Amino acid sequence: MSSPASPNREPARQRRLIVTANAAILGIAACKLLLHLYAGRHYGYFVDELYYLACSRHLDWGYVDQPPLIAAVTWLVRMLFGESLPALRFLPAVAGAALVALTALLARELGGGRYAQVLAATAVLVAPGFLSLDNLLTMNAFEPLFWMGCAWLLLRIVRTGNPRLWLAFGVLAGLGIENKYSMLIFGAGVVAGLLLTPQRRVLASPWLWLGGAIAFLLFLPNLLWNVQHHFPFLELQANIRRSGRDTPLNPLKFFTEEILTMHPLTLPLWLAGLWFFFGTKAGKPGRVLGWAWVFTSLVIVTLSPRIYYLYPAFPLLFAAGAVVWETRLSDPASAGWKLAWPAALVATGAVIAPLAIPVLPPESYIRYSQALHLGPPAVETHKLGPLPQIYADQFGWEEMAAAVARIYNDLPPGIRPQTAIFGQNYGQAGAIDFFGPHYGLPPAISGHQNYFLWGPRNYTGASMIVLQGRRETLERIFVSVEKVGRFDHPYSMPHQHFDIFYCRGLKQPLAEFWPRVKSWD
Repeated sequence: MSSPASPNREPARQRRLIVTANAAILGIAACKLLLHLYAGRHYGYFVDELYYLACSRHLDWGYVDQPPLIAAVTWLVRMLFGESLPALRFLPAVAGAALVALTALLARELGGGRYAQVLAATAVLVAPGFLSLDNLLTMNAFEPLFWMGCAWLLLRIVRTGNPRLWLAFGVLAGLGIENKYSMLIFGAGVVAGLLLTPQRRVLASPWLWLGGAIAFLLFLPNLLWNVQHHFPFLELQANIRRSGRDTPLNPLKFFTEEILTMHPLTLPLWLAGLWFFFGTKAGKPGRVLGWAWVFTSLVIVTLSPRIYYLYPAFPLLFAAGAVVWETRLSDPASAGWKLAWPAALVATGAVIAPLAIPVLPPESYIRYSQALHLGPPAVETHKLGPLPQIYADQFGWEEMAAAVARIYNDLPPGIRPQTAIFGQNYGQAGAIDFFGPHYGLPPAISGHQNYFLWGPRNYTGASMIVLQGRRETLERIFVSVEKVGRFDHPYSMPHQHFDIFYCRGLKQPLAEFWPRVKSWD
C-alpha cells in the first residue's frame, strides 16, 4: 500500500524544505532589521547624514562627491517619515535585511538547499562590515543590493535562458550607477566575465544591448551634469590621493582587513566560493560572476582602496561557498560541524557586533573595546579620540550649532542678517543647516564639496562667523578678526575641536573671493 504513494512524498518533502528555509531566512533578516532599529539610540547624526540632508534640499542631477540617488532617497525619507534619526536609518536597516534574503536567494540559484541558504544568510548577518554600513543612511547601505541584484539576474538569465531579464538588469545597473559610481567597476567585471567564458555568446543578444541602453539612459542625466561641471568627482579623487587622507593599504593589508571585517569565520566560506566558480562543474555556468568578482577586487585594490569598497561583492562568495560546504558536510558524520559553524558565527558575531554597530553607550563601548583590545579599522589618517571615527562622527554637531548660535545671537540685530556662518567642511555646514533653525541661525556657507557650488548665498563678507579658521590666514583677508569661542566635545573627532572667529570687512567682495574657498578633498 505504501509503494504507490511514495512518488508523491518527494514533492511534499521539497515543499516543506522550501517553507522551512524561507522561514529561517526571514527570521535571520528580521534579526538584522531589529538589531539596526535598536542600535544608535545613544548616538547622534553621522556627519555624512547631515550632508545628505543638505543635498536633499538642493536636489540636482549630480554632486561633487556622489551621484544623485542618495539625495533623492533622503528627500523621500524626509517627506514620508521626517528627519528624526529612526526615520533616516529605517531604509538602510531594511536594505540590510533585504541583503540577507538576497544572499540566500543567490545560494538557492546556485543550487544550494536549506543549509546553504541559511549559512549564507547568517554570514551576512554577522559580518561586521555590513553591520557598520547598514546602520547609517549612506549610499553604501544600498550598494550591495544593486551589485547582488544584478548578479542574481545574471544567474537567472544563465539558468532560464530568458534574455528579457537583461532589461531588468539594465534598470538595476543604471540605478546602481546613480547610487555610486563603483557600480561601473562591477559592471565592467561582468563584461570581463562574459568575455572570458562561453557566456560571451549572449553579447550577440539584442536584449543585452537594450539593457545596456537602459542603464546608459538612466546614467545619462548625471553624466551630462558631470560634463557641465567638468567632472568634479575625478578632481575630488585626485585631490584625495594627493592629500594622503586615506589609510594606505597594500594588497596584504587590504585582504587582512577584509577577513576581519567580513568576520574571520567566514573566510572558509568565501574561499570556497571562489573554488565553486573556478574549480567545480556546478559553478561553471556562473563562472562569469567569479571573473566579475576577481576583476572587481583587482581594480579596487589597484585604486588604493578603502576597505569597504569591496564589501558589496562578498555576498556572492558567501552564497557560492555555502553551496560547496553544504555538499562537503552532507555526510552524517559531519552533522556536528554542520550545526557548529552557524552557531559559532552567531556567538562570535555577538561578541564582535558592538565594535561595528553602536549597541552600547559610548562609555560602555570604550570599556568593552579596551577589554578586547579591538576596534573598527581606520579608513582615514585623522587622529582619533576615545571613539573610532565612525562613532565619533556622530557626536558634537548640535552642541557646535548651539555654540555658534550664542555668538550669532550676541551680535547687534542689524548686523545678524548680513552675517554669514562659514564652515570648513560639510559636517560643520550641514550641522548648522540642520540644527541651526532651532537656534535662529541662517543656513551656512562653505567651500567644501557641493557647498562650494551652492555659493556664498548673497553674503558680501562684511560680517562672518568662521569655524576652525587659522587666525593668521584670516587676518590677511579680513580687516578685523576676533576669537569669540572654542568648541570641543569629549567624544567627537579631535580635528573637530576648534576655535571660532568673528571676522569683519573681507578685503575683497565675497563673490569674487569665492573661488579661493574651494575645497574638494
